[in-house]
Amino acid sequence: MATIEQQRRGPVRDFVAGIGLLLRGMRLYGQDPGLMALGLIPALITAVLLFAALGALFYFIGDIADAATWFARGWSSTLRDAVEILAGVSIAGLGVLLAIVTFTALTLAIGDPFYEKISEKVEEHFGGVPGAVELPWWKELWRGIGEGIRLIAISAVIGIALFVCGFLPVVGQTVVPVIGALVGGWFLAIELVGVPFTRRGFTLADRRRVLRANRSLALGFGTATFVLFLIPLVAIVVMPGAVAGGTLLTRRILENRS
Repeated sequence: MATIEQQRRGPVRDFVAGIGLLLRGMRLYGQDPGLMALGLIPALITAVLLFAALGALFYFIGDIADAATWFARGWSSTLRDAVEILAGVSIAGLGVLLAIVTFTALTLAIGDPFYEKISEKVEEHFGGVPGAVELPWWKELWRGIGEGIRLIAISAVIGIALFVCGFLPVVGQTVVPVIGALVGGWFLAIELVGVPFTRRGFTLADRRRVLRANRSLALGFGTATFVLFLIPLVAIVVMPGAVAGGTLLTRRILENRS
């Protein structure tokens, strides 16, 4: 491993470089029509499931917000309505945050063979990985499911904290969404480098440690992915390119290449 220390070019430059890695990954993925078709299948399946779940959430958002603000039922109607609106916005934001993290984890689990191939193609394009660790498909599947559950659980805890902060006037509707995007982007980055890191024999704990040493670069890549995932249907197209970008991010951090 050549380096896991941050390339000290400044946090802003690293953040922008992380965005560039996502764009490069999408471009590399788009150059292979066969991989494009394969990469869309698992993302499409997961998107249908999560769109249905989000649709149900938004349909019942009023009832959920009313139940969550039971403490305000004795207040004046104006104040009670304001609190319910804040609760509804916070619940919707929490739902979207969890949906995006879940989308990535579930799609990676469903499409592991497809995304493994995409990541492998990117590696081969830049010279491959000497001594790569090859795990049986079922071990890869269980690894992905286990790590996905842990990451979703952690993001849920943080999401609940952001939900509570969403009740703060002004701050809850401005600062909190930005923090939510950064948090969501961080977890996406951890998930999207899973395949190339595992190929090099790294564990989930290793990924966290290495990405923390390169936080701005990882946040740029992950946050850009998170923002694109907010656009309906775009996530289906972006997901395979994000896997390719995660491979480029891995090579940049661990080997100072690509």
